[in-house]
Amino acid sequence: MAGGFQRGRRQRAPKLEARGVLQSLEREGPFKEWLGMPDLYRFHLRVDDISYSYQTEEGELAVAVGDRVVFRYKETKAGKWVDRNSLAKAIDPSEYR
Repeated sequence: MAGGFQRGRRQRAPKLEARGVLQSLEREGPFKEWLGMPDLYRFHLRVDDISYSYQTEEGELAVAVGDRVVFRYKETKAGKWVDRNSLAKAIDPSEYR
């Protein structure tokens, strides 16, 4: 069995996390990237006056404008991209029963 393989000495940047109130939500698409790939939808989210982009195969999201949301994202040259399957409603323990 082979061993000793390393990804390199460079440390990976930690995932960034954001939470706040979803102020606006716009959908684009569907887009077909290449043959055989399912349709992709791009959502432009505005959370606490910061813009994020989210790309998914689902045409509708489980969150709505006005919900408190939490998600992981990464910063790229093209903007801030939300990680796939990380967007969800934030649960406040004081309000949860």
